[in-house]
Amino acid sequence: MIKLQVIGYLGKDCVVNTVNGKNVINFNVAHSEKYKDAQGAPKERTTWVECAYWTDKTGIAPYLKKGTQVYAEGFPDVRTYTSQDGKQGASLSLRILNVQLLGSRNNNEGNDNSSYQSQPASYNTAPVSSSPNVQEPADDLPF
Repeated sequence: MIKLQVIGYLGKDCVVNTVNGKNVINFNVAHSEKYKDAQGAPKERTTWVECAYWTDKTGIAPYLKKGTQVYAEGFPDVRTYTSQDGKQGASLSLRILNVQLLGSRNNNEGNDNSSYQSQPASYNTAPVSSSPNVQEPADDLPF
């Protein structure tokens, strides 16, 4: 078994489709890396990974917007193709097992990214004020 892990930014908003009665969320993830060529000139290379997340849990889809940073893991699939001009090519796709939101870029190119955080989301742990009219729930945790 080969498992691939990707951390990168979404290149566009995800698309939710139904194929043969099953839901699939399609999105692409980009990772850019800076390096120097043999002459010492700075270069940048971007790798794109097409992702397909087959799941009934499509609640994450509204958050998979362009510029959002995600962690995704799954099984890789390399597909070869012939372009219209006759050239051979290959694309890397990933059948997602797990996806996690990591944050978003801090740009506002017409998108309202105010609901995103630059760090992973955390739970609010602020203490609850106790007033005489509010009854505290009984501690009935199952563990």
